[in-house]
Amino acid sequence: MSTEVEVTSGICGFRTRIKAVKGKGRNIRLVLVSDCEMVARMQEEVVELDMMAAFIRLLDNPVYRSASRCLQHVACPVPSGILKALEVEAGLCLPKNASIVFIEES
Repeated sequence: MSTEVEVTSGICGFRTRIKAVKGKGRNIRLVLVSDCEMVARMQEEVVELDMMAAFIRLLDNPVYRSASRCLQHVACPVPSGILKALEVEAGLCLPKNASIVFIEES
């Protein structure tokens, strides 16, 4: 079994496909496929995480620490997508789509 999500980041036009696969014990293997070079650099740092990474505070979280080193755009939704995939694959939550929707004033 595995969990896959796709993150469409917005104006940059990059899409990232995230695959999370439960490994031995509490480990979750992650595969990030993206045309974004910055996300590709993150792949090198978040190959495998303990499932409890889903509960580590933002400033200490290994995904957000990697994002702070690799990503230039702080509003990139990829780190959140990585953690959502990890949570579902670990059985810590159910899969449910999330979104950011801009509301135009009339």
